[in-house]
Amino acid sequence: MIFPASAGAFLGLDAADCGEDSLGVVLPIPYEATTTYRQGTAAGPEAILQASQQVEFYDEWLEDEARAYGVRTMNPLRFAGPPQELAVELKQAVGQILDAEKFPLLLGGEHSLSLGPIQAAVERHPDLVVLHLDAHPDLRDQYEGTAYGHGCVMRRVLETGCQLYSFGLRAISPEERDFYAAKPENLHWLTARQLLPLSAEEKVAAIVRGLPAGPLWLSWDCDGLDPALVPSTGTPEPGGMDWYTVSELLRQLDGQKRWLVGAELLELMPQSQHHASDFACARLAHRMLLAGLRSRRRKA
Repeated sequence: MIFPASAGAFLGLDAADCGEDSLGVVLPIPYEATTTYRQGTAAGPEAILQASQQVEFYDEWLEDEARAYGVRTMNPLRFAGPPQELAVELKQAVGQILDAEKFPLLLGGEHSLSLGPIQAAVERHPDLVVLHLDAHPDLRDQYEGTAYGHGCVMRRVLETGCQLYSFGLRAISPEERDFYAAKPENLHWLTARQLLPLSAEEKVAAIVRGLPAGPLWLSWDCDGLDPALVPSTGTPEPGGMDWYTVSELLRQLDGQKRWLVGAELLELMPQSQHHASDFACARLAHRMLLAGLRSRRRKA
């Protein structure tokens, strides 16, 4: 499969590290159509790509380098239609990446873009588990005139039949509370209130405790992190996850029981006078990609 791209957009890699045999594929998706408070997530992927060129190649948490596996950055997938039509486009695009036995890292863009990629992954891995970091459950059936917007995307993801494990939640609507209270078999969640009193090690243990073995997809909204770390997002809810917990989580997912199929990092809303959020997301994107690449090579 040929991946059209500039040779080293992500991490500023040399062309030798970005060949056709690269195991990693970074796909920027500057999509924003249904955001409801502050706008600007369409600029998130480019901000992450730019900041990533200042990220050190060596990741001290996973003690490895993504460039050792090869990383190819695709041209941005630009789409002007509604999210349900974007899902069709992304299902095909991400399906091609998966069929080429590559690990996709998607950079968004708003969270509605998750549906198509996860549909592609479920078709290939019916026992898929989605590990969802977010301030919001995104489980509304409809929101502001659409069933496919950012506030509904995980409701649609549940309909694929995958197992959904959400954590870091702290802005929950009454509708979502009632939906969870009905105890859908494939829905599991941990609120920030449940996690925040714990140490970083205890938080990770609580998150991974119920995860089944097998294929895993990461769908991570940067507003799941504490706004002290990433304030540049549309709804920076206080009380989010800390850097050391998400880093240790990625380290502990790097084990034999589970393997990563793909990942998304979404909802960065860059601000011209504040680059710390861009850099934090770039570092996290590298760590997510590296965890996936190590997992992919181990499974192979």
